[in-house]
Amino acid sequence: MPETFLPSVARRAGLVVVWVLGLALLLLVAAVAWIGVRGFLAYGHLDAAQKKAPAITADLGDLSAASAALDDLASDTGAARDLTSDWIWQGAEGMPWVGPQLAAIADVAAAVDDVVTGSARPIASVAGGFGVDAFIPVDGRIDTTVFTALAAPATDAAGVAASARDDVAAIDRTPLLAPISDAVDRVGTLLTQVASGTDALARASTLLPSMLGADGPRDNLLLVQNNAEWRSLGGIVGSMSIIRTDKGSIELTGQYSSSDFERYEKPVLDLGEYETIYQTRPGRYSQNVTQVPDFPLAARLAREFVSKKGEDASSVFSIDPVALSYLLEATGPVTLPTGDKLTSKNAVQLLLNEVYLRYEDPRQQDAFFAAAASSVFTAMTSGNVNPAALISALGRAGSEHRISLWSADEADQKVLAGTTLAGTPPTNDADTARFGVYFNDGTGSKMDWYVTPDVQLAWEGCGTGTTPRTLSLEISLTSTAPADAATSLPKYITGGGTYGAPPGTARTLGEVYLPEGFSVASASTSLGAGFAGGMVGGRQVLSYSFDLKPGDSESVTIDVVADTDIRDAEAWVTPTADASLSPVVRASCEAGASSGTLG
Repeated sequence: MPETFLPSVARRAGLVVVWVLGLALLLLVAAVAWIGVRGFLAYGHLDAAQKKAPAITADLGDLSAASAALDDLASDTGAARDLTSDWIWQGAEGMPWVGPQLAAIADVAAAVDDVVTGSARPIASVAGGFGVDAFIPVDGRIDTTVFTALAAPATDAAGVAASARDDVAAIDRTPLLAPISDAVDRVGTLLTQVASGTDALARASTLLPSMLGADGPRDNLLLVQNNAEWRSLGGIVGSMSIIRTDKGSIELTGQYSSSDFERYEKPVLDLGEYETIYQTRPGRYSQNVTQVPDFPLAARLAREFVSKKGEDASSVFSIDPVALSYLLEATGPVTLPTGDKLTSKNAVQLLLNEVYLRYEDPRQQDAFFAAAASSVFTAMTSGNVNPAALISALGRAGSEHRISLWSADEADQKVLAGTTLAGTPPTNDADTARFGVYFNDGTGSKMDWYVTPDVQLAWEGCGTGTTPRTLSLEISLTSTAPADAATSLPKYITGGGTYGAPPGTARTLGEVYLPEGFSVASASTSLGAGFAGGMVGGRQVLSYSFDLKPGDSESVTIDVVADTDIRDAEAWVTPTADASLSPVVRASCEAGASSGTLG
């Protein structure tokens, strides 16, 4: 045995060090194994939760089943949270490289569990007490106490969902591995949707009792926009209806067409800066109130028009036939007095094009529209409505800016503020620059049925922090009208040249509202023409005009620049008759440049 020159004390100290190092290594291996096993189990629970979530939507027609499904879901999210929050896991979060991965997983698990247990379950618990049928009008009446009961838990749930959304948004993606970063992004998108949905429910539960006449009779004005003849917010106001609510009862008490209103020499209300862009037309002609891309003003204009008929509307709603087609998915087909069956598949075609081919007399067209509105109203208030389909339809129509709401009550307006239903013009926020891209008919006809827009956004010069960036907007408009449109289409569709556009030609007047803080670097049209415009709310507006013969396509390109750290962009576009074209186009500034498109 080799002789050692170390004293016994040193030898004992060495053995202690070896044992300590061995124990530390053993503990490290055990900790890694512990974290690995718990991470694997947590992944299993989160994966199970993801697979179970769609069943809850399917169970909306049976709230007791949905509540049970949520309890099952909560067991998985709670387990995932527990598995990623013990002291060993938390200690490892401070380690380099692996720590941020573990912290991100733990934060996601906690956020998802918060939403399930603190948002979805409380709402389902309250709603399960009266059943989903309570949300649907029956025999023209809806129980307003349903929404009163939901207001407080829905408001609390919205706060929880918003907090969870913000927690995940705050996770630094920079040190994360690609699979984990992608997973965090997916959860972030989901939580954004949940936060939006719970916020909408909270606002609706607060707003609807008074709007349904819980505090006394209330007259509401419903505008139906016609996307075959464009206006900034969608289309001309082809008809207006008065809907009276009283302690939950809902009754259609009056209907007007645009021909029922006078054409005034002066605007019924002050148009402010919008008059520099649209002159006085929105305030003189009832069908033009939606020409201003500002629903609160459009609603007040419409309210003023019906007030001259002796009506006192407390609220103004707006809807278009595309949104109506979504609602028909909830009601099922509706039979009209003409014998036509109005369905989710044919509503847009029938109401925006076929009716003009069938009836040349505007009075017959108005009668058809009135009958359609009355029949759909009866179907919506009869009680034979699929609740899940109704919720989906309203959500989609709202996100596409096809439903808007304004109230003369300031308290109601505060509840609506910041929602898509409010219909206010797009503005920038800390993360997103927004264009307003609007189209208005100049033909005086229904030729916009045959015009297809394409809108594209793209970033250039993307970098980190505040840097000079260029945001490019391209708009193209194409006429799909038949080559012989001038003779094959009725005069009511072509306009017959009454307002200067030759029959068969679609004249489009376009306006682009630039994002605040951005200036024009370049702007051009395919025709080489210049731009008109002005200023509204401190924003520059560029206006242009195209005459499109059948088969023609023209375009506009606008580049705007700013020194900014904004990395996202949106263009809010006039909703058209084509449900496949989203009225919101998005672009994100990633890896130097990114683009989004409508069309």
